[in-house]
Amino acid sequence: MLETDFGQIAAILLIAAAAGGLAQALRQPLIVAYIAVGIVVGPAALGLVTATEQVELLARVGIAVLLFLVGLKLDLHLIRSTGPVALLTGLGQVAFTSAVGFLLTWALGYDVVTSVYVAVALTFSSTIIIVKLLSDKRELDELHGRIAVGFLIVQDIVVVIAMIVITAVGVGTREGVGSRLMVTGLGAAGLLLAVAVLARVVLPRLLDRLAGSAELVVLFGLAWAVGVAAASDAIGLSMEVGAFLAGVSLASTSYREAIGARLVSLRDVLILFFFIELGAVMEFGQALSQIVPALVLSAFVLIGNPVIVMVIMGLMGYRKRVSFLAGLAVAQISEFSLILVALALSLGHVGSEALGLVTLVGIITIGLSTYLILYSKQIYARIAPALSVFERAVPSRGQDEGRRDGGYDAVLVGGGRFGRALVDSRAGVRRVLVVDHDPHVLAAWRARGVETLYGDVAEPELVQVLPLEGARTVVCTVPDLSVNLTLLEAVRRSGFTGTVALTAMGEREADVLGREPGVTVLRPFAAAAEETLARLVEEE
Repeated sequence: MLETDFGQIAAILLIAAAAGGLAQALRQPLIVAYIAVGIVVGPAALGLVTATEQVELLARVGIAVLLFLVGLKLDLHLIRSTGPVALLTGLGQVAFTSAVGFLLTWALGYDVVTSVYVAVALTFSSTIIIVKLLSDKRELDELHGRIAVGFLIVQDIVVVIAMIVITAVGVGTREGVGSRLMVTGLGAAGLLLAVAVLARVVLPRLLDRLAGSAELVVLFGLAWAVGVAAASDAIGLSMEVGAFLAGVSLASTSYREAIGARLVSLRDVLILFFFIELGAVMEFGQALSQIVPALVLSAFVLIGNPVIVMVIMGLMGYRKRVSFLAGLAVAQISEFSLILVALALSLGHVGSEALGLVTLVGIITIGLSTYLILYSKQIYARIAPALSVFERAVPSRGQDEGRRDGGYDAVLVGGGRFGRALVDSRAGVRRVLVVDHDPHVLAAWRARGVETLYGDVAEPELVQVLPLEGARTVVCTVPDLSVNLTLLEAVRRSGFTGTVALTAMGEREADVLGREPGVTVLRPFAAAAEETLARLVEEE
């Protein structure tokens, strides 16, 4: 079985499923389990898997999908509002960590060049891991989540520049560092301009044409994500930046929730290969002899990096809660850290002990920071009084710490004739959100000045992004029992406490829905028949 690439992929999935089940039973993060699987099946332990190119390819597609989904959640006005703090925090944390990390590494007995590389490696946090954790906790839409994603993207750009400089200096090319940076900068500007023009002129019209098929819309979203990521990688930027940019370009369209809901499951499967690949590439040759330095540097990353973020955000007027939750996003090092030191090793700038040291720091910080983020709000509740030093006497920002409130009186799923009749009959309903997968139906509602959302409510992930906060009623006019039950289950999981009205056509469906507590059953055919009969009786 393990002699073929397909067999090895199958073995990875089986082992990962078993490890994930064990981790879930022990209430441990799945990310840590997947990295452990990578270590076990990789060359550092059993060496069961040799299909590294296939695993890497799947991992890269998973990363592209993950960052694309992050970009989908960021409207341009949110980027403008969080841009300054993301830029200052990202650059400030990189500068602070580089300076202090160099002094610590040098004090631990490493030479100057090794200290420089290790210090730079300590500055980068894992965008993929943090985004996955925040996504699982549904905190990407919260203020601290948006800020964290912003400065993580800034870090990704910095690491790209750092690797260009290291490569240019290390290989002694005729093309100078400045020239390479200029070429990359021009390519980035061209890519940004092209994506901006397409997002404004072409993509909305194209998606309107494709909207008749939900599968085709999702396929286009996936192709767009991977295509822009590949273009970004080709011009010298990271594929992460390109995938994120692809998502942002579609974030203002009405199709973003539908695309995101369908791609969530694909993301969760493919990103598994990233974590396995990360565990498989970790070097342990000289790591065990460097436990003490690794513990010292890990403590610095786990404590020092969040502190500098809290200091910068506190000076900018943010509340301590937002600063603390965002600061935890930099309490670990990145997969880029390993890549950076591996590049320095291949160029002969550092010895293998540097890679072993950074590997140990990576294992410690990724493992511990995962728990810190998963239990961030419980930790904050315990230490909140001590964090007041990072907050101004009168903080001016960070009051909007929760998800955005949609403020709708009702969310109507299914905008056909029955849905129109319901809305027209309720004069007290001022603001309605109509959800439907038919673009023509949605266009008719928009012509009436009603807000719309494209998507198929049969996808449970779509319900998770519905703006139910503040809504009084959720009404489903789709006469399909499975759709109604899927919607009901998802709405209940979201904590919605308002009225839920579901539609049944026949006796059996009405009986099933009627047994659900707190559900109002709508029977349009029965109501129409009763009204028709009443009119006939009156005419007689």
